Amino acid sequence: MKILLKIILNLLLIVVLAVFGLLSWLSYTEYMPAPIEAVEVGRPGEGGAVLTGEPMTVLSWNVGYAGLGKNEDFFMDGGKSSKPAESGVVYAYLDGIMKTIREQAPDLALLQEVDADSARTYEIDERPYLETDMDNTAFALNYSCPFVPVPWPPIGKVNSGLFTMTQDLKIESAERLSLPCPFTWPLRIANLKRCLLVSYLPVEGSDRQLVLVNLHLEAYDDGAGKIAQTNQLRDFMEDEYAKGNYVIAGGDFNQVFPGSLAQYPNHHENEWTPGVLDESLLPEGWTLAYDLSTPTCRLLNQPYDPSDTAGTQHYVIDGLILSPNVELLAVETVDAGFANSDHNPVKALVQLKTDLLHNIVSVFQ
Repeated sequence: MKILLKIILNLLLIVVLAVFGLLSWLSYTEYMPAPIEAVEVGRPGEGGAVLTGEPMTVLSWNVGYAGLGKNEDFFMDGGKSSKPAESGVVYAYLDGIMKTIREQAPDLALLQEVDADSARTYEIDERPYLETDMDNTAFALNYSCPFVPVPWPPIGKVNSGLFTMTQDLKIESAERLSLPCPFTWPLRIANLKRCLLVSYLPVEGSDRQLVLVNLHLEAYDDGAGKIAQTNQLRDFMEDEYAKGNYVIAGGDFNQVFPGSLAQYPNHHENEWTPGVLDESLLPEGWTLAYDLSTPTCRLLNQPYDPSDTAGTQHYVIDGLILSPNVELLAVETVDAGFANSDHNPVKALVQLKTDLLHNIVSVFQ
């Protein structure tokens, strides 16, 4: 009995030391970005200035790191998996994502969950595939960890982020703005570090800029993180608009848009539940651009089966916010059938208002 007890105690000591060592290493290597960081612009010099009064297409899409297509589930949503079965699955989803982007031919593309070097997507750098046929690009990490220790088998290394691309339009500069993290140690060390990826585009014949904000707000918090991040987003957009700039913010808000719950009631409240985007948070004159006719996201509790109405849960949590000097001409959710991602793209047709319209709007703000 003494020998058995000694063996058990030694095993427990080994486990404790291993956990302590892992936490110490992850704490030492924790990704700790500065509040504001400059972001390198890919393919600089390409593209031209944005024209006022000319329609352009903005596409926002959480591509689910080309690992959350129709055949996948996810352990945080009530499923079991943490990665696709093999690299060929990732390439197949990636090909489908690229095809959809080409078909939509956006002038501006805001992509979320793009992997640069992650074990869950077999170390495939997805950016060269996605930026094909595009001009300027900008990428900002919002998830970087050398080893994510959950679930089992563990996710492992993750390097993923926000990716903005333009077609025939020039990004003059870009920066990463850190958002508040709602998690404390030790959950924080292997968790996402959310941010805004802000790209500044010149406007023809003006010293104003189009401020393009790519975002992916908190998902698995108690709700306070989403609110804090949304408030920071609003404050930033207001500041840029006060400078006379045009502002377009788009992405995955992880909050349902107005009317979404009536259209897609939540029948899986014991699984992941999004927050609620409060329209009153926006200043008067700002526009929420979204489409309720097609869901933008599905619950990853199981592989996708649209005929299983009891087992499938839909949401509208993706869309855009436009400043008063940006006119919304049309918006639609592209029905991609969740074939290659757990999200559908949202496409908006917009145009920057002329200086005359901008001045009139400003007077009445």
